[in-house]
Amino acid sequence: MVYKSVVRNVLFRMHGGDAERIHETTLRALSLVSPVAAKVRRKPAAERTVFGVRFPNPVGLAAGLDKNGRALPAWGALGFGFVEVGTVTRHPQPGNPKPRLFRLRDSEAIINRMGFNNDGALELANRLDRLGPLSVPLGISLGKSKVTPVEEAVEDYRASLRALYRHGDYFAVNISSPNTPGLRSLQDRGALTELLSALDETSGELAGSGRRKPLLVKIAPDLTDQAIAEVLEVCAAHGVAGLIATNTTLSRDGLAPADQAKAAEAGGLSGRPLAVRAREVVRFVSRETDGKLPVIGVGGIFGPDDAKAMLDAGASLVQVYTGFIYEGPGMVRRIVKSLV
Repeated sequence: MVYKSVVRNVLFRMHGGDAERIHETTLRALSLVSPVAAKVRRKPAAERTVFGVRFPNPVGLAAGLDKNGRALPAWGALGFGFVEVGTVTRHPQPGNPKPRLFRLRDSEAIINRMGFNNDGALELANRLDRLGPLSVPLGISLGKSKVTPVEEAVEDYRASLRALYRHGDYFAVNISSPNTPGLRSLQDRGALTELLSALDETSGELAGSGRRKPLLVKIAPDLTDQAIAEVLEVCAAHGVAGLIATNTTLSRDGLAPADQAKAAEAGGLSGRPLAVRAREVVRFVSRETDGKLPVIGVGGIFGPDDAKAMLDAGASLVQVYTGFIYEGPGMVRRIVKSLV
């Protein structure tokens, strides 16, 4: 209540309401308290093992909020059971021109066209080297560099996987962001087969005689059921350990009247309007695979009821991003407490 009535109002008015500058200020503050946060250890609650990884609780921070891993110890201290950094690319890149992040407050949504702005795979690896072990599992989302042609995307992903393999507990193959030209074409059967085959081979080489790190595929909510079924067939053929459903959407359905003016902004929509479609995709995947392929459900989770609905749809774990922005850190603890 204090967050929503006081803290959030203050945050949303900072820097003239510039959403990206507010994001950066908040992330900088969290990075400053991270040395202290690293000493905080929360007891496991509703813990579970999914694709061979033990999670102290099933609520994770989605990729995109802490792209470069600047505040990693803070997330575990705030109650998250795992954290996903990135999306990271082989080459450092500034992302798309600003402004590129927009709050749709009445709809409890966000539109972003960030364009994978990040410091690059090697810099993230160096930062993780300096940081040392974390209190919760770490996922790393991998994407294609904008300067890399789509036909050369495979080596781009492989280079990032090699640079970061020792650090991740799992790796998410992001082929579904709407903000990198040509990226979503990698969801097509032929391109996805080539990419996953190469990453599976690279993972085997890097693992040596040890256990391979789980590879997950992150899909768009805008795919048809037939397209999702094809993705699942390719995943099954190449040892994919799980799916992340879903990324942001190009749809503008479900927006409040006050937010219609911002609907024309290019980019992916996340938040409350995505909840129903995200659950539909999770339910479809669970049904198509007889519940045998673990799914991380993400999209429109704002509290315990949303998280439970996602888990009931077939998700093994959930992730939050936009809900965390609107509801604050207390939301994570409320969800975990409800699942216990």
